[in-house]
Amino acid sequence: MTATIPTTAAFSRSRSSDVDQSRRALRARRRTASGVPPLSPKLQMTRSALVALLALSAGLLLQLSFVSAMQHSAARQQAFDRFRSELAEGTAPIGPTDYENRALDPAAPVALLEIPTIGISEVVGQGTSASDLFVGPGHRRDTPLPGQIGVSLLFGRRAAYGGPFGNIGDLVEGDLISVTTGQGTFEYRVLGVRREGDPLPEPLAPGSSRLVLATADGRSFLPSGVLRVDADITGTPVGGPARLITDDQLPVEERLMAADRRTLWVLVLWLQALIAISIGAVWAWHRWGRAQTWIVFLPPLALVGLATAGEAARLLPNLT
Repeated sequence: MTATIPTTAAFSRSRSSDVDQSRRALRARRRTASGVPPLSPKLQMTRSALVALLALSAGLLLQLSFVSAMQHSAARQQAFDRFRSELAEGTAPIGPTDYENRALDPAAPVALLEIPTIGISEVVGQGTSASDLFVGPGHRRDTPLPGQIGVSLLFGRRAAYGGPFGNIGDLVEGDLISVTTGQGTFEYRVLGVRREGDPLPEPLAPGSSRLVLATADGRSFLPSGVLRVDADITGTPVGGPARLITDDQLPVEERLMAADRRTLWVLVLWLQALIAISIGAVWAWHRWGRAQTWIVFLPPLALVGLATAGEAARLLPNLT
């Protein structure tokens, strides 16, 4: 009888089968030891989605309550330095354009707002979208600058990103507000605090100037309306250049309680990255083990989660 010698291909198949059996046996022993059955592909995708949702929720909470305050503090100091330099050089803007007659960049500093009774000292930037108000209070572009004839509107956040206007509801009639622009320093006296449904103040006298501060009313991060503070100038207002846009032309994202959806595509990209990392973390949890997964995937999950939360914050009302 002639012996049959296995071919190389047959030997490889046999070897592969033995390896697969060994892996299945190892997984079976692990399941027996842990008492946890394996997850189906559908449940693994569900777990990945929950991991992404957890990372996004934690990132958004951390972003709004802690990181955003740090970002505002750094941006506030940079705005102070820039505006102080422009005032010293005589190049601070006195209208919607700079000294070279170019339209101001979003959040470019245009005024210094000081309210001693409630401890406010903030640089006001150009624009009132949610993105513009990451830096600090913003000047609504279809209104004159503070100190000029007419009604100037300034928006500020109540809680997020330092909450610079969080305490303006504590102002009372007679409190003083100081605003410094490229045209000088102007003082306003508070007429009162106004909430939704309250009567409007007396119409502005011709040739005078009024300042209106606006922020979200209600609990922090749960706005129930708009809170306004009206103040009239105590001295003589000045004239200013014509505005570049009117109320009808003002973009919707720069109006009261509006979200900024202009960079929604960036949020989509960050979400895709977050989902991909979450899927990788679930895969590694089963293949590598818990300790290895935490070490490798926690830093990228935290970083991408914060970046995603920062973009998601643009979709919140601009006065929160």
